[in-house]
Amino acid sequence: MESRWQRRWEEAGIYKTDEDPAKPKHYALTMLPYPSGDLHVGHWYAMTPSDTRARFMRMQGHRVFFPIGFDAFGLPAENAAIKNGIHPREWTLANVERMRGQLRQMGAMFDFDAEIVTCEPEYYEWNQWFFVKFFEQGLAYRSEAPVDFCPSCNTTLAREQVVGVERVCERCGTPVIKKNLAQWMFRITDYADELLDFSKIDWPERVQTLQRNWIGRSEGAEVRFDVEGYGPVEVFTTRPDTLFGATFFVMSPEHPAVEEITTADRHGEVHAYVERARKMTEIDRTDATRDKTGVFTGAYATNPVSGERIPVYIADYVLMGYGTGAIMAVPAHDERDFEFARKYGIEIRTVIAPPEWEGGEPSEAYSGDGALVNSGRFDGLPVEEGKKGITGWLEERGMGEPAVSYRLRDWLISRQRYWGTPIPIIYCPECGTVPVPEEDLPVKLPEDAEFTPTGESPLKLRKDFWRTECPRCGGEAERETDTMDTFMDSSWYQYRYLSPDYEGGPFDPEEGRKWLPVDQYTGGIEHAVMHLLYTRFFTKVMRDLGLVDFDEPMKRLFNQGIILGPDGNRMSKSRGNVVNPQEYVDLYGSDALRSFLMFIGPWGEGGPWDSQGIEGTARFLRRALSLGQEGEPTGAEADPGELERRTARVTKKITEDLEAFRFNTTLAALMEHTNYLSAIRGRVGEERWSGALRTYTLLLAPFAPHHAEELWAMLGEEFSVHQQWWPGWEEEAIAEEEITLIVQVNGKLRDRIEAPADVSEETAKELALASERVAPHVEDKEIKKAVYVPGKLVNLVVG
Repeated sequence: MESRWQRRWEEAGIYKTDEDPAKPKHYALTMLPYPSGDLHVGHWYAMTPSDTRARFMRMQGHRVFFPIGFDAFGLPAENAAIKNGIHPREWTLANVERMRGQLRQMGAMFDFDAEIVTCEPEYYEWNQWFFVKFFEQGLAYRSEAPVDFCPSCNTTLAREQVVGVERVCERCGTPVIKKNLAQWMFRITDYADELLDFSKIDWPERVQTLQRNWIGRSEGAEVRFDVEGYGPVEVFTTRPDTLFGATFFVMSPEHPAVEEITTADRHGEVHAYVERARKMTEIDRTDATRDKTGVFTGAYATNPVSGERIPVYIADYVLMGYGTGAIMAVPAHDERDFEFARKYGIEIRTVIAPPEWEGGEPSEAYSGDGALVNSGRFDGLPVEEGKKGITGWLEERGMGEPAVSYRLRDWLISRQRYWGTPIPIIYCPECGTVPVPEEDLPVKLPEDAEFTPTGESPLKLRKDFWRTECPRCGGEAERETDTMDTFMDSSWYQYRYLSPDYEGGPFDPEEGRKWLPVDQYTGGIEHAVMHLLYTRFFTKVMRDLGLVDFDEPMKRLFNQGIILGPDGNRMSKSRGNVVNPQEYVDLYGSDALRSFLMFIGPWGEGGPWDSQGIEGTARFLRRALSLGQEGEPTGAEADPGELERRTARVTKKITEDLEAFRFNTTLAALMEHTNYLSAIRGRVGEERWSGALRTYTLLLAPFAPHHAEELWAMLGEEFSVHQQWWPGWEEEAIAEEEITLIVQVNGKLRDRIEAPADVSEETAKELALASERVAPHVEDKEIKKAVYVPGKLVNLVVG
């Protein structure tokens, strides 16, 4: 049945995007999948509810754009090439073709005419075009940045290739180190303040919180400490009021000053510590529960407010990638610095007086408010005034100034790999760094590449690729051999969907005016601080380039939960814990799997995969189909007179729940209504039954598209159910004719009485007093007051 309807839908083209300008637009988008092979149940869990919602919006009279594509560049394809001797392109496109068929099997209303495959030159040409535009705007630049490096394989590694708490190479098991390489970066930090503004989008609070924390805006001061043998080193602090309490200075082991300032007698210990730190993760280094370690460099810095010489240490808890890679340490007022000072015998000087402070060295760090002490001319000032006063004093003397700092770092987009978009840059000895002219794009990946680990991109081995001419002077030059981070592909893909064959720009502006921005986006919370932040950044840059006239890429976001594999971990092919949906489709059909995944619990929560219950979902769908055939009622108790009211009530329930992505409760309501219809079949007139069954089929359509189409045909209706309007309802039909009122006396339940649904307060009190069960409790007593809760209860207060 399902394959039959899928063929009919495709022949009729019913899922081609409706372009009717009279209808309100609805751009529905689900995160594009990576073609790693077969779809697993996790893909179905993300996509089929999104399809259900898109179908609902279409039936409500919107012109809906619901495209699909493939995030086709990435490391797994390159690893497959190394392991199996197959070209990444061949491996990827074979997976894409297989997944296309599996996506169609879902019965989803994807518009495949809008499909994109990000590894095709027709797509990645525009990655390169954007890079050139970013470069021209000063938003793309090259800088030294640390990467994970395997000294045995002699190659840089992606984060997913570094495994275990020991941080070893997944290929050979060798401990990984950090290595600095020249890398291309995007200045996402230029948009940090804008990215903190969520006023124009309806996104989950949790995503907003994660992005705010990731950006990490802090107000404070930049302070310059003079380091002997090196010169001024800036630090950022949110607590300039504690500057007089800075009794030592700490640098990241990777700080460029470390080698210069380390004295000869300290060199061996410092070098060994630096090597140990290079092998640790940032998470381990910043773990608040870990013992703090460090090494004295032999050098000293000058505290700018006190003139004191304070020792300079290196410590692994200070990271070069955050702030300036150096901090002033105030042990009396920072728990981490306190622990470090205690361990290494460094002075701990109180400069903010705790309550009832009597002087002396504190027994623990104090971070609260108070008056400044041991701070020279600033003694006695409260904290906030102390911050302003000391910052102003530094600014007058050129030793510091007010500043804002961000935890957010610029986006490192360079990858020393083959299977990605080539970075369109040429290095000329005469002209310097030159972008590839737009007319020469795309810079295509060569069809063959040698995957020998060398520590550099495989493109380095292709002289016919990197040897080129300078587009400015015509002299000999070299092409950049790094490729782009695959997050580049997914940062703007929603725009290319609009016109995948358009050659005049990344998307057709006319299509953009019709459909942008995205109205509803669905995807996982795990992308909150990478993909979802990058796509917001990209849209803001596109706005500044004049490509769009809005600030945010997607108006509304809903995050589905995660379906976990049998081992309790997120389903992924690399973990080997995926559940193949095909066996369930073969047994029960795709509608049953779709409906089961939506029924098992709230979509926003997810949970472990458990196939128990899918038989019940399949049984529900079989019963749904049986309603279109002649048959006897089930014998269950049901009132045929309730048909219109129940139909109106379930329509309202499903409509409101679909608007709020409550798929599990909509299906529960549908199942309950199915049972009711089965119980009254043959007990109502043909006209009433046909009208109710028509509404029922329309309600079923977004969830079980094949079964609904089959039932629609059984009813003799014109093809297709998926081109019909969503049913409405009359509120009057839902209203109860009678309600049950609880009657209390002095708060104690005394009776339950039937009353008209529109009963007035006065009548409700009269009915309560007339109750035979209530009478004994109010006789010969004064009724001081009667409390009425409309439609629910009457409480008689007597004394």
